Amino acid sequence: AAAVLAEGITTIESAACEPEVADFGRFLNAMGARIDGLGTPFLTIEGVDSLSGTRHTIIPDRIEAATFLIAAAMTRGEVTVENVCPAHLSVVIEKLREVGVPLDIRPESVDASRASVTVRPCGSLKAMECSALPYPGLPTDVQAQFMALLSLCEGNSVVTDKVFPDRFLHVPELVRLGASIYREGPSAIISGVSQLRGACVMASDLRASAALVVAGLAAEGSSVIRRIYHLDRGYERLEERLIALGANVRRVKDE
Repeated sequence: AAAVLAEGITTIESAACEPEVADFGRFLNAMGARIDGLGTPFLTIEGVDSLSGTRHTIIPDRIEAATFLIAAAMTRGEVTVENVCPAHLSVVIEKLREVGVPLDIRPESVDASRASVTVRPCGSLKAMECSALPYPGLPTDVQAQFMALLSLCEGNSVVTDKVFPDRFLHVPELVRLGASIYREGPSAIISGVSQLRGACVMASDLRASAALVVAGLAAEGSSVIRRIYHLDRGYERLEERLIALGANVRRVKDE
């Protein structure tokens, strides 16, 4: 953003390729910026004197959509998530199907910029190996939620985060909920259990908060998740939307 109004030409190497970055660049270009290479690791920005107003529709939040899909899979529910861009969630959809989650996408075209994804009730789920990678790989921002799901999958799963190798603060909290997980170098090994159980746990960051919430929905009994204020940085009124789906959840003041 700073380079857009800087004099001369700026080049950025190893730029993030995530859809959100490219969408922000398209927004700036619509305002008069001159950015080339959006969606690639190499950007060229030719500075302009000023920007003008514009209208722009923000792309759907792929991480929020993935979280709802995982929550539905964990609780064996049937949920339709609308306003999804399937191309942005291709690896998430692939991995959900790999563990055995039935998904319907309408329309089915992979080029659809807006679609609905429905999770169907499923039986037993199977283990898998996955690595969080830069886009278009599995997002590190759904690694914690996937780990919660894998804790209920039959067999041994392996999760590696190659974006933030130490992003595993949610592991001991999931263990408190009855998951069987241990660290081995840069990976987490998950042995699937038949049932999680309610417990008092503490969220360490935004996505860990989401993972603990979806794990709590699937756990037997009541769970208390503290420091849940992290959620509000990435989810809008999450508890209200879960209640609309039939969840028994409420936010209370932490004493």
